[in-house]
Amino acid sequence: MAIDQGEPKHALGVDFGTSNTVAVARWPDGRARPILLDGSPLLPSAVFAELDGTLVVGRDAVHSARIDPVRFEPNPKRRIDDGLVLLGEREFPVVELISAVLARVAEEWRRAVGQVTPDVTLTCPATWGAARRSMLADAAARAGLTGARLVAEPVAAATYFAEVLGRDVPIGSVVVVHDFGAGTFDASVVARTASGFEVMAVDGRDDIGGLDVDAAIVEHLRTSEWQRLLEPTTAQERRAQRQLWEEVRVAKERLSRAQSADFVVPLLDTEVHLTRDELEKLARPVLEQTVRVTKGLLDWADLPDGRLAGVFLVGGASRIPLVATLLHRELGEAPVVIEQPELVVAEGSILADAAMLATGAGAPGPTSELRLVSTGRAESATVRVATASVRVPGTTGLQPPVDPWPDADHSNWVADPHATVPTPKPVFTPSPVSSRPVSPPQHTPRPVSASPTTYRPPTQVSQAVRRTKRRPNRFLRTLQILVSILMMIAVPLLALLLAYGYGNGSSVQQDAENLIRDIGELLGI
Repeated sequence: MAIDQGEPKHALGVDFGTSNTVAVARWPDGRARPILLDGSPLLPSAVFAELDGTLVVGRDAVHSARIDPVRFEPNPKRRIDDGLVLLGEREFPVVELISAVLARVAEEWRRAVGQVTPDVTLTCPATWGAARRSMLADAAARAGLTGARLVAEPVAAATYFAEVLGRDVPIGSVVVVHDFGAGTFDASVVARTASGFEVMAVDGRDDIGGLDVDAAIVEHLRTSEWQRLLEPTTAQERRAQRQLWEEVRVAKERLSRAQSADFVVPLLDTEVHLTRDELEKLARPVLEQTVRVTKGLLDWADLPDGRLAGVFLVGGASRIPLVATLLHRELGEAPVVIEQPELVVAEGSILADAAMLATGAGAPGPTSELRLVSTGRAESATVRVATASVRVPGTTGLQPPVDPWPDADHSNWVADPHATVPTPKPVFTPSPVSSRPVSPPQHTPRPVSASPTTYRPPTQVSQAVRRTKRRPNRFLRTLQILVSILMMIAVPLLALLLAYGYGNGSSVQQDAENLIRDIGELLGI
């Protein structure tokens, strides 16, 4: 799959995530390693505004938030559509917040590698439209990462699956990427074609993630004494609230490796004991939603037998052991999860050229046509599907614009390599909220549905969204007809009366009597 691309160069892959940003450096000899930021490959995507307007990012921002949480934004990626973000008493453009995080990556690159200009790849969700992608590219340019090439996250993950893990992904097969991050979830069907990888279909939820599992834990453990923590009114209580959510997140991550975890509730100085069984019970409603989305996407794609090369788990929240268990039970395919799933997308984006992906800078082929079909949001569910493929009536399976199955039977459909047609979005019926949501500081996770959502295949969408005609009220209809008849009679008579008596100086009553008498004489009455 590799092609000659001239002299090897340094490369930098950056995955700007909701909670953490990851950067991976690759040397010309093929060596690759994550760039350590403050001693860790994970840089918190958080931003804190100093009093003089200086933006502090990463762990420094998290620590500064303990002093004044009002000037802290933990998840700038979730604010990308907001335009401006209020931090303290000053508003900052979202692009400045993102640029500050990416500038920290550029600074560490120069410290670790030197004054070398790398080939930069920057990942983004496959469903991001032109406005969001442009803002991300603008932020990278402001941060000094000029010429960054945008790569769709599921394409980068599938590339890592094939190139780094060495998994067998023959031409014509697909990889299902189950990306469960802190703030969002995406499921993607990525096909391997003769020229690389292409996103066939994407589905997901932008209102569920690991943060919602944290919220469920807080709701489960809370007591009446926690009111000051959950609704702080003083600076001390706001600092304690920030620390509480951090303690809950750490305990959740520990339970991915151990059977129990303990932590101290700040401000109250009480100890809490949490077990993995409790975590799985609390997380199951969220995780089952992600599994249903992935299963629904696969059912809709209707892949032929033997075309599924694997299910790949990425995103930090996918570390929860129950994620792989539920997926295996539902799909019948054991998912692949690595020790550090957060690094997958960043390193995979660097290998996009080696895999000959059709995702060039600013115009990533069919992937560039992926759109958010609907911006509407239901009470507890936002469904988004954007695909470079279309299901043709009377055929079986998803018909991609680039044929990943050159040896398959094409008698049922004809592929058009120039067509990129978005399909209707599946409809999910929101379910009642299972419990009162608990909001972490600066972030409000949306309610989590405990009951299954209802998936309707795309062929039923037109019937589901078709407006039903309202049957009119019979009494009102009859009344309308009578009024119309009366108007048809009264208006001509009134006009005749006015014309008859015009200019004779008589009263209207006298004119009416004379008109009636003359009509009677004319008719012989």
